[in-house]
Amino acid sequence: MSSSPCDILIHGGGPVGLACAAWCLQKFPDANLTLLDRNPVNDADLASADSRGIALSHGSKLLLDTINAWPKEHADIYRVHVSQKGRFGRALMTREELEQDALGHIIRYRDIHMTLRQSLRALQAQSPHFVWQHIEKEDEQVNIHAKCVVHAEGGLFKTQDWVESGRDYGQSALVGLVEVDSAIPHQAWERFTSEGPLAVLPSHYGSNILNLVWCGSPESSQQRLALSDADFLMALQNEFGSRIGRFLKIQDRRLYELGLNYRKEITKNNEVWIGNAAQTLHPVAGQGLNLGLRDAFLLSEKLAGLFSGNPKDHNPARIQATLESYAQSRKVDRSTTIGLTDFMARVFTSNLAPVVLARGLALTALQWLPPVKTALARQMMFGRR
Repeated sequence: MSSSPCDILIHGGGPVGLACAAWCLQKFPDANLTLLDRNPVNDADLASADSRGIALSHGSKLLLDTINAWPKEHADIYRVHVSQKGRFGRALMTREELEQDALGHIIRYRDIHMTLRQSLRALQAQSPHFVWQHIEKEDEQVNIHAKCVVHAEGGLFKTQDWVESGRDYGQSALVGLVEVDSAIPHQAWERFTSEGPLAVLPSHYGSNILNLVWCGSPESSQQRLALSDADFLMALQNEFGSRIGRFLKIQDRRLYELGLNYRKEITKNNEVWIGNAAQTLHPVAGQGLNLGLRDAFLLSEKLAGLFSGNPKDHNPARIQATLESYAQSRKVDRSTTIGLTDFMARVFTSNLAPVVLARGLALTALQWLPPVKTALARQMMFGRR
């Protein structure tokens, strides 16, 4: 299949690709833009699809608000409690310390996907040169000549068709929904165990229905997946403790393999890679989609600025220079977020005595050195521009 030439071609109809298209059209409605989407035209299948909870920062909410793409159903995080099992050291971050409405939010993946589709449809009505092309056959090939190509295909670790730099953490994340008897509203818990982080996060289902992300070795995670509900809840209680009372029910258990995969160079000639097509992160700090949305927002600024200008500037040299400028603008935020996430994923699973001691001291320092805690929280919330 082939279509008319376009200025901007975006591969990928997931949240990052949709957001990039929406921001481009919001900033420049006359953009000659084509979006290739392998999801169906109809929303019905997506409405009952991936229900896992995704952490979005308050900075991401502010960005999505600009295109009316914030889901109605979400859970706000006002406090984050960080600790390690059986070791000293703890830290508590609050929205009051940072003078923000919330530290973050938990959204179902399918809800953010659906809301972005609706936002893009609203913009489509005012965008005469926008083509939203759905490709529903696995082997269907599409050939479109474009002046600039944006890769936003995303994908999960070990399901991607590219591997460049990074590491396999030898971990899987078991996710699900868990019911407890005495949760603290709007509080997130991150507990580091010998196998990896264990997070219990709010959900919009109610204060006592929480999102669970339990990271461990692939073998342990498979064993936990196979446990009866009663045995699973007992194991979870033993690992997490009694800070939020008893764990009563578990549902919708699933496993995801974890690793780091990132491109050293995110541009080449007239091509650029964003979101999970540029970097796939460990979920320890909940930064993957947030980083991808910042990619999409800043790239849209660059592309809208270029293609809304003099057509004589739409030449290969100027396009390449624009993409290189984008890559340079993303360098600090990208390297900081990748490095911080990788560091946390590795250091909080080590059982070496010096590392355990340093880990406890670091958490204690976060609690008693507010400027350090504030700087870390702001990086998680807003990244660096």
